[in-house]
Amino acid sequence: MSDEKPEATKKTVKKKRTSKKSILKLKLVKSLIGSTKRQRETVKGLGLRKIRDTVELQDTPEIRGMVKKVLHLLEVEKS
Repeated sequence: MSDEKPEATKKTVKKKRTSKKSILKLKLVKSLIGSTKRQRETVKGLGLRKIRDTVELQDTPEIRGMVKKVLHLLEVEKS
């Protein structure tokens, strides 16, 4: 008997590579005058300040929820 230890087997783990993440293009098309404070803060949280401001954000459930709350003020394009 020898004191040799068998070599540990290596497991290869393949990570799923997701294709290009979805991007949402958001454009503020309506004024924030007359909207609630919560709506104004949501629009600010999305990175929009003035009418015709445009931002591109990753399509996540959190962003989708924010967009849903102020959809009447935005123009949304998925790419």
